[in-house]
Amino acid sequence: MIRLVSATLAIALLAGCAAKPAPRDYSAFNRAAPRSILILPVVNRSNDVEAPNYFLSTIAVPFANRGFYVFPVNAVKSVMDAEGMADADLAHRADPTILGNLFGADAIMYVTINRWDARYAVLNTTVTVDFDYEIKDGRNGESLWKDKQTMLYSPQQNNSSGNLAVDLVVMAVTAMATKAKPNYLPLTRTANGAVSLRVPQGPYIDKALQ
Repeated sequence: MIRLVSATLAIALLAGCAAKPAPRDYSAFNRAAPRSILILPVVNRSNDVEAPNYFLSTIAVPFANRGFYVFPVNAVKSVMDAEGMADADLAHRADPTILGNLFGADAIMYVTINRWDARYAVLNTTVTVDFDYEIKDGRNGESLWKDKQTMLYSPQQNNSSGNLAVDLVVMAVTAMATKAKPNYLPLTRTANGAVSLRVPQGPYIDKALQ
């Protein structure tokens, strides 16, 4: 019995160790010490053609609040269009040092939208956003930081009428309404806010907090 308990505890401890995330290595980021971030047009792997525009409307503020100068995303898009890099995939394949010189940017952020969808299943709709992020040095192209964020939302039915048939109808209507017009922006803002906190603070953090 004692051996069984000991074995169980050992398995639990191993599981806990396995679940603990590895410490992040910020050495490259800290060496580069970027002061400004250029956010490139977003690569969109989802089926929603409007997803990149919505995403870009939510990404600048969290990183500005983190203490970095963030180039205005609309101005960046205009310059990229003029330079023949309107296609996001093309922009992501460009030499980071050329982009850094073009804008005078210390660092360049690359974002890929993997999922931006609402899926209906058994009287419930789940809204999902999934993003990959990377920051590269605009002076030598070195990768400084990578991250990934997935957020899900399913509308909850908090109030029961006491009538199962009525409750099922309400659930079905809510699920269909969410599927028809999902609201991705709150999830996207939350995702970008969470990711920004996993980046070392920028040099303008005190001013951003004022």
